[in-house]
Amino acid sequence: MAISLSVVLLLAIILVVLLRGGSIKAGPAIVAILFGFFLASTGMAPSINRFLNSIADTINSINF
Repeated sequence: MAISLSVVLLLAIILVVLLRGGSIKAGPAIVAILFGFFLASTGMAPSINRFLNSIADTINSINF
């Protein structure tokens, strides 16, 4: 849950920066938000979640 919340917060911050910087307009941003919202309710959501969790685990296991 903590990883999911962090990713959502990070993506929200990126979206706000892109909107304020003029890199993306409000229309495409709304479409992207709606796409993510509807994608989350499909059968593909668990696969995406597992993929993102495996990436987070891989990054977490890197020792510097």
